[in-house]
Amino acid sequence: MGAEPPVLPDAGEARRWAAEELAKPEYREAAPSWLDTLWRNFLDWLQSLDGSPGDAAPVPSPVIALVIAAIIAAAVILARPRLNARARKARDVFEREVTMSAVDYRNRAETAAGAGKWGDAVVDRFRAVVRSAEDRTILDPQPGRTADEAARALSVPFNSEAARLARAAALFDGIRFGNRAAGSSDYQEMVGLDAALEATRPAPLGAVQLS
Repeated sequence: MGAEPPVLPDAGEARRWAAEELAKPEYREAAPSWLDTLWRNFLDWLQSLDGSPGDAAPVPSPVIALVIAAIIAAAVILARPRLNARARKARDVFEREVTMSAVDYRNRAETAAGAGKWGDAVVDRFRAVVRSAEDRTILDPQPGRTADEAARALSVPFNSEAARLARAAALFDGIRFGNRAAGSSDYQEMVGLDAALEATRPAPLGAVQLS
């Protein structure tokens, strides 16, 4: 079966495609301020391509389509780094505006558990695990660290707990950034992991056997 010929829009269709694509929130939110000006100038240029009487000869539709494709590609390239940074920031273990100790997180987790708020309790207990590791200098404090990154880093000195750490990170992400519900058993599992790491001496870096 032969491939279908490419669709070449007329000037009006091309303007509509460009407006719909570049009007998406992710481009407006992630774009640098100078790109806003470029976008407005681009729209003005598109408006000039109507080929009204007395104007210069209209630009052929294939040329318009190629220019629009280039503009959209540039917008995607410029927006992606900021979108990725925003997504990464949204998955940080810790809240950016809050600085608490491991004990503080444990106390807050216990309060949430006492009120039956198991999701909040699980999230704060995992934060206690990570903050405790930082306080013990097992992990270097690292703004922007995700739960998965923390679990992988802790799996090196606590290799025997690697599976539980991976499950804990997945549980944290599922509750914090997804729609996963938590129960008392989830919290008790996180409490057990926290206690186990506290009671275990981390393996020296040179003694860790990496597979």
